[in-house]
Amino acid sequence: MKLSSQPFVSIVTPVYNGEKYLTECIESVIAQNYENWEYIIVNNCSTDRTLEIAKNYGEKDSRVRIHNNKEFLDVIQNHNNAFRLIAPQSKYCKILQSDDFLFPDCLMKMIKVAEDNPSVAMVGSYSLWGDRVKCDGVPYTRSVISGREICRLSLLGRIYLFLSPSSLLIRSDIIRKYNKFWNEAHLYADAEACYEVLQDSDFGFVHQILTYIRKHDESVTASVEKMHGLMLSNFDLLIRYGPKYLTHEEHDVALKQKLRSYYKLLGECVFQNKGREFWDFHRNSLENLGYPLNYFKLIGSSSRVFMNYIFRSLFTH
Repeated sequence: MKLSSQPFVSIVTPVYNGEKYLTECIESVIAQNYENWEYIIVNNCSTDRTLEIAKNYGEKDSRVRIHNNKEFLDVIQNHNNAFRLIAPQSKYCKILQSDDFLFPDCLMKMIKVAEDNPSVAMVGSYSLWGDRVKCDGVPYTRSVISGREICRLSLLGRIYLFLSPSSLLIRSDIIRKYNKFWNEAHLYADAEACYEVLQDSDFGFVHQILTYIRKHDESVTASVEKMHGLMLSNFDLLIRYGPKYLTHEEHDVALKQKLRSYYKLLGECVFQNKGREFWDFHRNSLENLGYPLNYFKLIGSSSRVFMNYIFRSLFTH
């Protein structure tokens, strides 16, 4: 695309103490084969060199803007804060987490799919998650898929394209419809927003690796996984959005399968010296979802885990 025909894009990076990877993140935006953008870095009261690094790039490139929060916000609040800062003329919004980066063709390729298909609300692509390619499963012949189909397949566990906020491009007008685009009551608000938006729109896909999602122990995802929160979040999303995307029979089967997987995981955790915080988290969360922790199921699951361990030990010695 020529610059004169390029839609204006807002790229947002909410960041707290991100000095370790922020330079690589910013450089990947500046290196895009697409020029008509603004880059908003929202510093969330960082105590390291985050603000210094961001200001350095802001002084070199007028398209880079820095917003310095006056008070600390939690991670979801800070993303909503960033969404409110995008320019009125922005047609698309690209979230980029401070520990991730974009490959040079990312904006150009994603925006082309969106421009060619007005029904598309958000665009994804293959992503490199550490050393693994993720977000696969879309037939190569298709670059536009019904949002309802994508969400249905996601809830059934057959495909998952909502790997990270960094992996998606979203139409700015959709974000502007909401006072808070991300639900601040849920840590997995990014996936929830996808299920909300795609009820009445299409999903675009680029069959190319366009984003790098960093896998490391300091990420928010890693901290959630230490509590096995991903299983819980998937269960919650299935409860709330299953009725909107699945048949009654599909939803019932999926809930039973998810519960079996959940209790299998909890059964394994019985032998992993998980502390009180872990068990309080899952007990309270399940109570809030209307599925109180079933101790008989937990005992049964942990017993099966123990017996499997015994049998493996017997046959390997």
